[in-house]
Amino acid sequence: MPKIIYHGIYADYIEQFVSFKRSLGYKYLDEEKIFAKFDRFTIESGESTIGISKELSDKWFARMGCESDSYRYSRCSCINQLASYLCNIKIRSHINKLPKYRCAFVPYVYSKKEMENIFMACDELVSKEKKMDSTIFSMPILIRLLYGTGLRINEALGLRNKDFDLTDNYIVVRDNKNGLERKVPLSDSLAMACRTYLEYRDQLPINTSDDSFFFVKLNGERCNRYTSSIRRWFRKVLTKSGIVFTGDSHNHCGPRIHDIRHTTACHALAQMVDEGMDLYCSLPIISTFLGHQSLKATDLYVRLTAEMYPGLLKNADILCLNVFPRLDYEAY
Repeated sequence: MPKIIYHGIYADYIEQFVSFKRSLGYKYLDEEKIFAKFDRFTIESGESTIGISKELSDKWFARMGCESDSYRYSRCSCINQLASYLCNIKIRSHINKLPKYRCAFVPYVYSKKEMENIFMACDELVSKEKKMDSTIFSMPILIRLLYGTGLRINEALGLRNKDFDLTDNYIVVRDNKNGLERKVPLSDSLAMACRTYLEYRDQLPINTSDDSFFFVKLNGERCNRYTSSIRRWFRKVLTKSGIVFTGDSHNHCGPRIHDIRHTTACHALAQMVDEGMDLYCSLPIISTFLGHQSLKATDLYVRLTAEMYPGLLKNADILCLNVFPRLDYEAY
């Protein structure tokens, strides 16, 4: 993607701020595009004095066209962050009140029985079509890896052979949502399942070098989250598992593959609490395991787990449920 060049009076400050955020591990790609719009906005508004005024902020915060509430919120949040940064470097700037936005979407958390049914359904998948670009071959191990590690689907599909250490049982996630690298442990059973997958996969006439992708189609091409094949097979898995799908592939209805990540977090939290671990101790562990950059996102799983297992957390410190303000569930 070509580098975005800013031309307005805030160009240098925007570049400094974006670089600062990326130094903390944020990719800041969508935000960078929003700053490009703000840059053009300041030029069109004839801004000539550094320092975001209330008037400029109010104009930017006004709804633009038919934009969604979520995009407007993101757009306004970005400029508030820039204004805060400017204040920190002694440039007086106005920080506006963010528009109200509340996502009503709640992730689907599979029960342990449903996950067992999903694994069984994956193992029983049969293709009636002789297509070499089918992802059916990778589905059983892909779903098991997602549940056993809590990876995002794009993180899992981006794994290469060199990222797996099946001797010491861990994987290295090199390209994740926040642009950081982390090691994720594999259980003995999951590592064994990965070795079994490799035993059969490497019999295909494909490239098996260290830099090749771990999850492949029958023709050796990488599995891609942006193709419909994985979603289509997962829909069939849900049907075979007796789980009702309530939407289509273009909206947030589901259940979705990404909900396996939410399920992993909730099941892990429930297990740790059941084994007597304090919530204050379990949250940082799950946060690190999932690759979150703060405990705010992980705290949401406390709420989900409390809803799923109402009796489990009754003896836990209920103050943990309110350590952080309510935020929207992770969308991807």
